Amino acid sequence: MQLTAQSVLSLAPDEASAKAAKGLLAPGKWGSSLGSSERAVWGACQGSGAKPYQTQVDVTGAAPTFKCSCPSRKFPCKHGLALMLLRADCANLFASVQEPQWVCDWLDSRKERAQRKQDRTDAIALDPQAAAAAQAALAKREGERWKRIEAGADDLERFLMDRIAQGLATLERGNLEAWNQLAARMVDAQAPGLGELLCRAAAAVGVGPQWPAAVLALMGRMQLCIDALRHREDLPGHLVCDLQAALGWAADSDAALAQGERVEDTWLVVGCVVQERAQRLSERRVWLYGARSGRRALVLDFSHNGRGFETHWPLGCGVRTTLAFYPGASPLRALPCAAVEATQTPAWPHLPSSGEWQLAANQLAANPFAPLSLVLLPKVAAARHEDRWWLHMLDSDPGRAVPLETRTDWAWDLLALTHGLPAQLAGEWDGQVLRPSCARSPEGFLTFADRIA
Repeated sequence: MQLTAQSVLSLAPDEASAKAAKGLLAPGKWGSSLGSSERAVWGACQGSGAKPYQTQVDVTGAAPTFKCSCPSRKFPCKHGLALMLLRADCANLFASVQEPQWVCDWLDSRKERAQRKQDRTDAIALDPQAAAAAQAALAKREGERWKRIEAGADDLERFLMDRIAQGLATLERGNLEAWNQLAARMVDAQAPGLGELLCRAAAAVGVGPQWPAAVLALMGRMQLCIDALRHREDLPGHLVCDLQAALGWAADSDAALAQGERVEDTWLVVGCVVQERAQRLSERRVWLYGARSGRRALVLDFSHNGRGFETHWPLGCGVRTTLAFYPGASPLRALPCAAVEATQTPAWPHLPSSGEWQLAANQLAANPFAPLSLVLLPKVAAARHEDRWWLHMLDSDPGRAVPLETRTDWAWDLLALTHGLPAQLAGEWDGQVLRPSCARSPEGFLTFADRIA
């Protein structure tokens, strides 16, 4: 990555972070802590607390990787952006010195994790006996886990049937302790995906005029998982993989790297959504579109305790890498199995909106457990009707409109960007509402990731 102020600001998760970073460029904010080596750039920025925030950036890859001790949920944070802006514009402030211990420990831990990952991949590829032994041990663990999940699913089904028998009208928002207790039971049963659905259903009770329909839809998804769990022996293998993902079964990255379909392409980053989960867990969904292959991909990452994510995916830009796809009835989730390199941004795909909705329907038909689909819409406009925002299709599917995520004020930004004229838009479709991730028009480019996190 060529280090310029423009290239650094392109990494900002939103305009607010870029603006805040520019306010931290005074050298006095960093004192004498600034330093650099062949591997990293670092500094300690004085914030509102007594202890400065330790900020460090690994510069050995195609794109910088950030880490900061501040509590910000944004990645990179304003301190990391400010540090790299200073490096780009005031390189003389950075003494070329020995890395401090806190920087060295972080860099070494990153190197060790990458090496362990490579060692596992090499072992599977080069030692069939070791691979067979590992497979046998895995099968035994899986059998034990299925039993625990089945026991938890029985408890969940009884709970759901009781709620239906009593009627949703009896639910009270302030009296949902049983829902949360059962969600914890699902985690103990190693089915955290069911626990997450329970928590979402409990949170939806009493919220908005259509809350009974929302709660019932989530209960239906739970029952679908329960029914599939009991008939998994009759399901195709790929659909079992999709069921495992819905239950919260951690995907086997080693198996994906060893056996998954690989697609090398220049990928357009059309979505980057960070969502807070239980127990200080952050989930990041990165949506990609292959410029040559036309494939869609979802790179799913997790971070604990605000530690940030290892790989940066610049929203609205192009990256070149090879993705390995996890098995599934309609393979979508993938992980990079090669370096992620910034490259020239490919053109936005010109796909008819009618085809996008059909593609989303086909994906749901192939994998009924998939909660989200990526849609790339070539010509849309936002309009407000009856206290709700709608997105109108203006290309090959005139007259169609879909409801938009109502918890955000992003539509006003879109109208300001486009002056009410049509724009290209990408977003997540959950079957009910569209949550936008980015939009492009002749006037410029707009991202919404920070507003839907």
